[in-house]
Amino acid sequence: MKLRIALPKGRIAERALTIFEQICGTHIAFSGRKLLCDVGDWQFLLVRNQDIPAYVQHQAADVGIVGLDVLEEQSSQLVRLLDLGFGHCRVVVASPMGSEIDNTKPALRIATKMVNLAKSYFASQAIAVEIIKLYGSIELAPSVGLCDAIVDIVETGNTLKENALKIDAVILQSSAYLVANPNSFYAKRKAILSLRAQLQNVIETAR
Repeated sequence: MKLRIALPKGRIAERALTIFEQICGTHIAFSGRKLLCDVGDWQFLLVRNQDIPAYVQHQAADVGIVGLDVLEEQSSQLVRLLDLGFGHCRVVVASPMGSEIDNTKPALRIATKMVNLAKSYFASQAIAVEIIKLYGSIELAPSVGLCDAIVDIVETGNTLKENALKIDAVILQSSAYLVANPNSFYAKRKAILSLRAQLQNVIETAR
């Protein structure tokens, strides 16, 4: 029985596939627009990063590779097997340069696509907020008066600087994780632990 592995589209999938190629000793490529790829005892699925937990949770995939930020935002109950040490980013609070966030307001307006992480962070700070959910161009929101600050994913911070924003707080340090469906982990424990060990070996050798 094949081990079904969900990969997120983009750079994380590319990095992950280079590691899988080192393990199996063969080139791995999705043909054309196909989103399934079979290699030996593995079947790879290519899906959106935010959808990885759903595929694994509902056992459409046995394991997946996904950012910790996505796992935390979705409060995922998947088995977290290994921090893969790539796909690094931060979830931050950011606001316009040259000013400070006015925490005395009855409620701060926060624009974000990471609603749950934002709510949880500001609740931990005892700060009342009004969350405005956006799906893109979040860095634009403060400059046009839509919000007081944003909660967003940052890699280099260059996009924030280009939009005259500064980092006020880091909510979460994120990287890519190998996760498993609890039932799959029980039924295919040997195969999944073998995969984990092989991934860990390649990662540690590269350090």
